[in-house]
Amino acid sequence: MGVSSGDEAYSTPYIAQLLHSLPHLNISLHYVNSSFNPYNQIYLESLGILGSIPAALLILTLLLLLIYLLTRCCDRKPRPARSIAALKIILACVSVLCCAAVGLGLYGNDDLHNGFSQLIQEARQVNNVVSKIRNQTELMERQLRVQASQQLTTIRDIFDEPVSNMTLYKEAKAYLQRATDNNTLAANAAADIRHPLTLDLGAVIMKGERFELVRWPFTMAVLSVLLILCVILLVGIARHNRCALIAFSVCGLLAIIASYVMASVYIASGVALGDLCMAPDKFIEDQGSTELSKEILRYYTICEKARANPFTQRLREAKTAIENVRSNLQKLRGPATHLFPKKGLDTKFSSLKNEINSADTLVTTITALVDCRTFHTNFLRGAKALCNVGLIGLSMMLVSAIMAGFLLTILVWVDSHTWIYIRKKKDYHDNNETDPFLPAPQANPAIAVRTLQRSQGSSYPPDTPPPSYSSALMYNRVHASAPPLHDAQIPLYSFF
Repeated sequence: MGVSSGDEAYSTPYIAQLLHSLPHLNISLHYVNSSFNPYNQIYLESLGILGSIPAALLILTLLLLLIYLLTRCCDRKPRPARSIAALKIILACVSVLCCAAVGLGLYGNDDLHNGFSQLIQEARQVNNVVSKIRNQTELMERQLRVQASQQLTTIRDIFDEPVSNMTLYKEAKAYLQRATDNNTLAANAAADIRHPLTLDLGAVIMKGERFELVRWPFTMAVLSVLLILCVILLVGIARHNRCALIAFSVCGLLAIIASYVMASVYIASGVALGDLCMAPDKFIEDQGSTELSKEILRYYTICEKARANPFTQRLREAKTAIENVRSNLQKLRGPATHLFPKKGLDTKFSSLKNEINSADTLVTTITALVDCRTFHTNFLRGAKALCNVGLIGLSMMLVSAIMAGFLLTILVWVDSHTWIYIRKKKDYHDNNETDPFLPAPQANPAIAVRTLQRSQGSSYPPDTPPPSYSSALMYNRVHASAPPLHDAQIPLYSFF
């Protein structure tokens, strides 16, 4: 890319070269042209294929997690109490790494926002300069074609009256005709300068601002939610909270989907931006609708000293024509006032001279405006902001999304394996109140009933269900009224 020398030279960033080197394949896996061309369907197809790689990883990840969770759901074996300290340490470390990955995404999002905002600002300045050139040339054309022409027409009408000195009249009439022709030539030059300046970035700038107004806070919100999920997991680990770990298992799946979807968008956008940053001047040049427009765009994006300004010839013609008009009017003024002394020509010549001087001033202003250095400075600042700052930020967001998706997958897997070993608080409370030396009555009330029956000498069979409350009272009264047995009445076989 040819640019002006010195510190203002644009150099392609390494990250742009790296992204540009990624294979651009179509649906039939054939290489396609990697030059940035958003209007080419084949090029957009290659970007879509690159963006589908994280989507394929997402599908594979969800499939593996689904298989793992199904094995857990079908596993009905009781879980013995065991230490989960190692699992909690793994969850804590991976959560911290995931927070760092999300933080990298937040930093990259801020860089991308700053680079894109500066690009919009530079584009607005270029658009303002182009609009000013159009306005100045339009004003110059109006002064020459309308106001100055009206003054010349008024003088021409005066020359239609009869005169006594035809020789002087013909000489003055020739100066008037030359002034009229030069005035028309200068007005045409102003129109020729304005004609190729059809570039209007207002609509593009407005769309870019609206896009960034939505993209930046939305990305911040999504990344903040990922951070909150990691914090919830850390709190659940620290407090040994089963509900927090279960909630992360559910929300973590959504976070994995969001991370890989963002990675798909970022890799396609990053490759496209890398292709653009390889030759931004070439893309801008291709936006010209005609060969003259392309030549003008090439001049301003490259700004080489050896390349002539495409407006120089028209500006020189306008400058020369205005000077000729001024010279013709100066030569015309004497004979005209002599031929028509009572027509007030001095006032008309003074007014016409003011119009010509204003047009001459506008030519000087337009000459300064069309200089390539101002445009080229804005172009370089915008290109560096987008490719050196914005592209690096987008690359960090891509790395962040891929890392977050991978780490969140590990977290969901380990978390789903951890919370099943954490019992509810109610279970701990019941076990603490149970006497270890007695059978648990709530767990097996039949054992307690049989124990009571045996202790009272019940004649019920062992498998008899427990009696009702009234029958139990009657049974106790009958046994209480019966006389106690003496030792002699005890059968002998009871001792054996």
